[in-house]
Amino acid sequence: MAGQVIEVHTASLMDAPAQAQLAAILEAGHGIIGDRHYLPQQSLEMGTRQTRKEDISIISADELDAFNTKFQLAIPYGEFRRNIITRDIDLNALVGKRFRIGKVLCEGMELCEPCSKLARNVNRNVLPHLVGRAGIRAAIIEGGMVEPGDKIEATTL
Repeated sequence: MAGQVIEVHTASLMDAPAQAQLAAILEAGHGIIGDRHYLPQQSLEMGTRQTRKEDISIISADELDAFNTKFQLAIPYGEFRRNIITRDIDLNALVGKRFRIGKVLCEGMELCEPCSKLARNVNRNVLPHLVGRAGIRAAIIEGGMVEPGDKIEATTL
């Protein structure tokens, strides 16, 4: 079963609020144009570009809805500081696999666990209740535009 993008968010600076976008351009090896993680990483030893882990971050609205329901909250999705909000897909199963978000090809790199800063800024219950459920980080292999309504499907490359 394919999942779906329901929101796309960017934040221009590390501590800037995330803003919902009508669409976003994802660039391979860089991230989302206009987002705080857009620049390529550099190796400290060699000054060369390394494989990215945080081109984009993705989280499930299903998990956020469950969190809000459990704690009787109404925290907007963008407050959780992830770029792409999805529905109806097991994101954890995409770690180590390639998948498409619309026409954009991505690879799931690792779980995107909640941190103490997120807990301080959003709600203290983020830790431990979203551990293992806070989404994934993905590398962009082939870029393109992503917008709400796009399907998310594992690929068989």
